[in-house]
Amino acid sequence: MRLGVLILPDTSWPDNARRWRAAEDLGFDSAWTYDHLWWRSLSDGAWFASVPVLAAAAAVTNRIRVGSMVASPNLRHPAVLAKDAVSVNDIAGGRFVLGVGAGSSGAGDALAVDREPLTARQRADRFDEFVALTDQLLREPVTSHSGRFYAVTEARMRPSCRPPLAVAASGPRGMALVARYADAWITMGPTDWSRDHRPDECLAVVSAQMDMLRDACVNVGRDVDSLDRIFVATSWAGDPLRSAGDCLALAETYAKAGITHLVVHWPRDSGVYAGDPAVLRDIATEALPRIHEL
Repeated sequence: MRLGVLILPDTSWPDNARRWRAAEDLGFDSAWTYDHLWWRSLSDGAWFASVPVLAAAAAVTNRIRVGSMVASPNLRHPAVLAKDAVSVNDIAGGRFVLGVGAGSSGAGDALAVDREPLTARQRADRFDEFVALTDQLLREPVTSHSGRFYAVTEARMRPSCRPPLAVAASGPRGMALVARYADAWITMGPTDWSRDHRPDECLAVVSAQMDMLRDACVNVGRDVDSLDRIFVATSWAGDPLRSAGDCLALAETYAKAGITHLVVHWPRDSGVYAGDPAVLRDIATEALPRIHEL
């Protein structure tokens, strides 16, 4: 199993750069940031755009993979997103992972560029086209497309250096997209943000999602083990930042459920994901070597 850290873009770059460098120096396998214009309970505080932050992070690191968690059709057009992804991947020397998702209706910025909210069915339809077109743009030097949600005319994608595509999915339609197009699958477990979930409930949801993913892979003749399977831990899963032992225990639990890549949040001073950043050093020295063996 691999271990990553999710670094919120909520501080100015001189401070945030230290986090990205530290994540690499500590030996974490990946580092990610959220792709929002503003986000949930932090909407009134500082929040920076993901693409410039990821480009800067790629420029100040050398080994660690960097990625978006996750770009969505709420804000992104596939042609612009694909060009940004190719550019960041070039800066990163091939270390960038493009994470994409259907887009939450409750993250805070869901209607930043739309007049009216889409239904769940409409968001799923749009995401189908979004993923297929993004994949095509990243694979082909020139792409034209006319669909229900997007139109592209002779979009140039040179140089061609397709980054891995990680697709966030929780249901059968999303899993079919993962099986067909993705290099990795992303989940946070439960999708109902209107209530809290117990750790056992979170684990049960992820296990059920794994079953759906296996079925989707069988349907297209793909080996599920060809996918990196990424779980982003929230408080619903427990508290992997309480100690190195807690992080290791969570990794062991989810490795048994089929997860290959655990992502924890960089501890913040207060509020959501609050904690002591010093625990990351304990995790790196005491837990990470054992997590790599899972």
